[in-house]
Amino acid sequence: MSQRITGIFNIMATPFDSALQVDWDSLRHLVNFQLDKDAYGLTILGVLGEAAKLSIDERKQVVDTVMDTVAGRVPVVVGVSHPEVKTVISLSQAAFASGAAGVMIAPPRMDNPTDDKVLAIYSEIAASIDQPIVVQDFPPVNGVFMSADFLAALAEQIPNARHLKLEDPPLMEKIGAIRARTDKYEIFGGLGGMFLLEELNRGASGTMTGFAFTEILVAIFRTFTDGRKQEAERIFDKYLPLIRYENQPVINLTIRKELLKRRGAIADARLRDPFAPIDAGTHAEIDWIFQRVGISDPAQKITF
Repeated sequence: MSQRITGIFNIMATPFDSALQVDWDSLRHLVNFQLDKDAYGLTILGVLGEAAKLSIDERKQVVDTVMDTVAGRVPVVVGVSHPEVKTVISLSQAAFASGAAGVMIAPPRMDNPTDDKVLAIYSEIAASIDQPIVVQDFPPVNGVFMSADFLAALAEQIPNARHLKLEDPPLMEKIGAIRARTDKYEIFGGLGGMFLLEELNRGASGTMTGFAFTEILVAIFRTFTDGRKQEAERIFDKYLPLIRYENQPVINLTIRKELLKRRGAIADARLRDPFAPIDAGTHAEIDWIFQRVGISDPAQKITF
């Protein structure tokens, strides 16, 4: 198996049962579901994975379960962000011991998050691990803004920080600014795939997102990188209503789990608190979106 972190990585949900305990059977099924949809790799315990709502023991068991189920078929990136740096290091070491290809780390929320403070955190982590770090740039979650200048400097000073997960709009402008300053990163977009086509056009290496129809993003990526840009545009434009609708602020995670349930990927769409429920109108709008983009059976793999 190639451990290269590039292409379309699905950020996996963490399924829960009716008692809001991790549904291990659904988790294994979800892994195989995503691989059947041609994901280049998996990213687990991100925001969609509700990592902040899991105990440390649950997080470690999720890693072990996913790695055992993947069995070397694709690379796996493990989200290890945590308010305590020592815990980040411990989770990182456990992830790599289990076979992870990389760990995704966002700076913790802090008072007065200066560049020097953020650099010190990544430097401390990198002193304890020498495997790949995916730097997660997600200011809406942690309140930490990392400029293109700072991210370029980070790449120069942290040798194993060679992957960047950007979720700081405007994404395309930030990709361009970073590419103008350094060529050391594989850059991944996010935001539900809403700007995948434009991100690729700016030099992104792929995306990491929880969009429930992984095979659509894979088709866009493959046609674009094969030089068939018009076909990539056609696929992207056809399914953009679904991509846009799924990634609504506040309820996007709830919609994604509902879509995964409708696709037969997980048994239950429940989220742990806090979360925003979706109403009957949203359920009906999902059906309407399916009709508009030509999806008659969401459980079936879409072919192109």
